[in-house]
Amino acid sequence: MSVNPNLKYAPSHEWVKVEADGTITVGISDHAQAALGDIVFLELPEAGRAVAKEEAVAVVESVKAASDIYAPVAGTVLARNDAIADTPEEINNKPYDNWLFKIKPTDMADVEGLLTAEAYAANIGE
Repeated sequence: MSVNPNLKYAPSHEWVKVEADGTITVGISDHAQAALGDIVFLELPEAGRAVAKEEAVAVVESVKAASDIYAPVAGTVLARNDAIADTPEEINNKPYDNWLFKIKPTDMADVEGLLTAEAYAANIGE
């Protein structure tokens, strides 16, 4: 499994990319998609939704189970990736190329508190 060194991570296996405008893009890690197995359905949050840090905001369903996806930071959902909802299996193929939703963080300190790639790799035993 791979850990993208250019991203931050939540302990619950979401990856976070900090964009130039201060928003964040969220997806699930390679470790998470491998644990889930073949992904068959996504339920993504609506744009405009206010979310709390660590709140369940999306669902990923695989042939094995359904799993909640958590907001890595508090903020407002700006967009969701409807294209990936139509082809959820692409997350299994390229988990770091396929985002789920974007958030405008309430407090950038939440972003700074996320795991580095190195810390996440250690967390999952890589």
